Amino acid sequence: MAPRKRSRHGLGFLCCFGGSDLPEINLRDNHPLQYMEFSSPIPNPEELNVRFAELVDELDLTDKNREAVFALPPEKKWQIYCSKKKEQEDPSKLATSWPDCYIDRISSMAAMQSLYAFDEEETEMRNQVVEDLKTALRTQPMRFVTRFIELEGLTCLLNFLRSMDHATCESRIHTSLIGCIKALMNNSQGRAHVLAQPEAISTIAQSLRTENSKTKVAVLEILGAVCLVPGGHKKVLQAMLHYQVYAAERTRFQTLLNELDRSLGRYRDEVNLKTAIMSFINAVLNAGAGEDNLEFRLHLRYEFLMLGIQPVIDKLRQHENAILDKHLDFFEMVRNEDDLELARRFDMVHIDTKSASQMFELLHKKLKHTEAYPCLLSVLHHCLQMPYKRNGGYFQQWQLLDRILQQIVLQDERGVDPDLAPLENFNVKNIVNMLINENEVKQWRDQAEKFRKEHTELVSRLERKERECETKTLEKEEMMRTLNKMKDKLARESQELRQARGQVAELVAQLSEISTGTLSSPLPPGGPLTLSSSVTTNDLPPPPPPLPFACCPPPPPPPLPPGGPPTAPGAPPCFSTGLPLPPDPFPSSDTLLRKKCVPQPSHPLKSFNWVKLNEERVPGTVWNEIDDMQVFRILDLEDFEKMFSAYQRHQKELGSTEDIYLASRKVKELSVIDGRRAQNCIILLSKLKLSNEEIRQAILKMDEQEDLAKDMLEQLLKFIPEKSDVDLLEEHRHEIERMARADRFLYEMSRIDHYQQRLQALFFKKKFQERLTEAKPKVEAILLASRELIRSKRLMQMLEVVLAIGNFMNKGQRGGAYGFRVASLNKIADTKSSIDRNISLLHYLIMILEKHFPDLLNMPSELQHLPEAAKVNLAELEKEVGNLRRGLRAVEVELEYQKRQVREPNDKFVPVMSDFITVSSFSFSELEDQLSEAKDKFSKALMHFGEHDSKMQPDEFFGIFDTFLQAFSEARQDLEAMRRRKEEEERRARMEAMLKEQRERERWQRQRQVPAGSALEEGGEFDDLVSALRSGEVFDKDLCKLRRSRKRSGSQALEATRERAISRLNY
Repeated sequence: MAPRKRSRHGLGFLCCFGGSDLPEINLRDNHPLQYMEFSSPIPNPEELNVRFAELVDELDLTDKNREAVFALPPEKKWQIYCSKKKEQEDPSKLATSWPDCYIDRISSMAAMQSLYAFDEEETEMRNQVVEDLKTALRTQPMRFVTRFIELEGLTCLLNFLRSMDHATCESRIHTSLIGCIKALMNNSQGRAHVLAQPEAISTIAQSLRTENSKTKVAVLEILGAVCLVPGGHKKVLQAMLHYQVYAAERTRFQTLLNELDRSLGRYRDEVNLKTAIMSFINAVLNAGAGEDNLEFRLHLRYEFLMLGIQPVIDKLRQHENAILDKHLDFFEMVRNEDDLELARRFDMVHIDTKSASQMFELLHKKLKHTEAYPCLLSVLHHCLQMPYKRNGGYFQQWQLLDRILQQIVLQDERGVDPDLAPLENFNVKNIVNMLINENEVKQWRDQAEKFRKEHTELVSRLERKERECETKTLEKEEMMRTLNKMKDKLARESQELRQARGQVAELVAQLSEISTGTLSSPLPPGGPLTLSSSVTTNDLPPPPPPLPFACCPPPPPPPLPPGGPPTAPGAPPCFSTGLPLPPDPFPSSDTLLRKKCVPQPSHPLKSFNWVKLNEERVPGTVWNEIDDMQVFRILDLEDFEKMFSAYQRHQKELGSTEDIYLASRKVKELSVIDGRRAQNCIILLSKLKLSNEEIRQAILKMDEQEDLAKDMLEQLLKFIPEKSDVDLLEEHRHEIERMARADRFLYEMSRIDHYQQRLQALFFKKKFQERLTEAKPKVEAILLASRELIRSKRLMQMLEVVLAIGNFMNKGQRGGAYGFRVASLNKIADTKSSIDRNISLLHYLIMILEKHFPDLLNMPSELQHLPEAAKVNLAELEKEVGNLRRGLRAVEVELEYQKRQVREPNDKFVPVMSDFITVSSFSFSELEDQLSEAKDKFSKALMHFGEHDSKMQPDEFFGIFDTFLQAFSEARQDLEAMRRRKEEEERRARMEAMLKEQRERERWQRQRQVPAGSALEEGGEFDDLVSALRSGEVFDKDLCKLRRSRKRSGSQALEATRERAISRLNY
């Protein structure tokens, strides 16, 4: 026999017109149509249909309702049209037609509910506002709903529901708010908007916590109807899971089962609530995924059975209510059919899911001769090893196993879970595929690890190349800029030289004329003039030649002492490492000291990191009276050598001196430097990821490949070999292969001539452009800010206004001022108004400027560089410039030294640093010129404002104006906010007055005027769906089919997928 399917039929309850005959639409007061007088004659049929179609479009009717309405006689159409247009044009209803009025009122109610205690009359008025909104959402045209959605009206309702206090939660306002949401969902646009809100359904579900049965019924009707809407079923399940956390339930649906079993003592309310709960349970079980998924229905129904729903259903039969019994019958009929279908899969008539032994026997029989049987045994075997002690906190592990099995059963091939996934990121299909291809995955993992290492190496190499390219590009750009500047300077000097030569030629010619005239005239007293008439310009010494492109090097300095040139005094931190100079190896002393005969150890020992006192300081101190030779007679030098040997070893627990001696024989590494320093050095070398030879070549080549980053160079400066370290390392240079890594690094670096000076010069070169870039904006900020303050006309006019106000306010000796100190600007905001303490003199000054001098409000646009200048500390800036000057001088000294030395083939110090000195010296001279100009401009700015005698620094001086401008902007914002608040208060007052007047007018008009055509607006799609769900009509055809199938189930084996005719709402 073919599988049985549930046919998908259209539901008649989804429209107001359930039958095939067109309904008769009359007015509520049952007045005949001929008694009503039309304000205008009926237009021709075509025009009437066009107007009527516009009206029907605004009402958002279903297709069947539209057909029924268009089939009405022309007189009824015109009557409905006139009634609706009259209602829309009625000025008395304009106020209530504004959605923002309702939104404002409801927002105010939500805000004031916890601040004030309302009496019964006020509570009734607040409830009436919500009821009016509910009526408007049902009766107003579609544009009202659209406007309500655009103004975030739903968000306002949901926020009210979330913030509701206990008193409001138990009042009729709560029920009316749920009714507003239900009315909004009664048309396609509003329903789509509610379902599109991520937390809307969950917020509605929170209202189940109230004790008001009517509110609970309204919430359950909405949730049940949403289950039947496409895409709504899973949102409802998510909302119930949210409610479980919100209400602190032990399991999902626990509150519903408690309400189903509880007696309220009021028959009608109790039956309505329990009917709503059962209709919701049936909708959750049989809608959405439950429509054609047996596993899902069994899974979800098992939750209700574990909560004890079956005894409760038997108890509910005592109410003898037809509608409630219909829902109970449907629950049991679907359950029996699902149990029967599950039993057929195992060739059984019935499966007792309460019996663990029967279910195990079925599984054993089904899987005994299959490949899955070993897996079943493994599962049981590991279950035996799972924790089973009571009160041991092991419940969560069994719960995890349960959830994994649930997800394996429910998840489809696309990885979608019809219920909310208890385990996130748990995709059954992907995991199965991973198990199938486990060997391939392992190979891919190994290959991916290999690629990852290669990728890391390539990235490291790419970063080095990028640094190299970036450095070369910056150096090239800086050199080109310097070259252009030097060309310009050379052109200017050449022009000046030509002019000077012309002037010299003119002077020589004039001198020749004078000398010729003097020879022909009598000689003046004092002797003859020695200048001969044959003197010409050719006899004068030639003028100096033009400056070449590269300046000539300075004369060589005096010979340097051994060990390299001394560090320039006051060298910057980047160049001066702060290491103490080695003591003079040949001290002179007037006092004859005792000659020391210190025993020599048999092998190298650890070094004692002390600071040796110069011998010339010993006389007259305690050290002159101490004789350490006596101590050597007492010490066990052999044991001392074993204890502090320079050879490192992997030492176990040594119990005696003999053990120490035996362990010292197992030599691994030779280390003579301090242990902590050696450890830090090894950490640095591991970060560099370069060998000692690569580091050496990078230093010799001045890091052309950009292998040494600036931060690494700064760390290397901390590990420059000291003289004591070099002496110890030289003693053991024949054991270089056994040296520890740090010792060997220091030894190889000490072999580089002037290693410390080279490293300092390289670090200075790398940091020079960065330090220059940091200093230039500070200098420019002072220069530009000084110019702006001097040239600002708006600032001068504003000071003029402030001076006038101050002279007007101050009397006596403080008045009659011709000027004031600029620091007084920031005291304007301290003077408060005697009328309003929120208004200061600064606010009033801005009001004056807005009224009489509006152009002065743009004053901040003329002073854009003040904030940067206010941050500059001139003393620190001059100190940094001085450090750069001394650093350049130190590099020049080292360059002269290296030029006199014999260089290795890879040594590029001289060419690289020569180019650097040429470019950097020119750039630095520009910085010095700018700094001098900035200081001059700053002095003029101080004098401009009469502060030349105050010795202000730039940060203090510019900070005064910057603080004033900030306060100026904040005061303008305060005034704008005050104006907006005042306008908003006036608007709210006008709206409140209009609403109050409208409410009083409607009290006596509500019963007299019943708008024609209101029958079109009493119901909607969502209301029809809720009504059918409440009455059980939505399950009627399914119930009849199930009853017929039970009669045939004894003789026919049915394996059919269930297709239930749940109505769908298209939106």
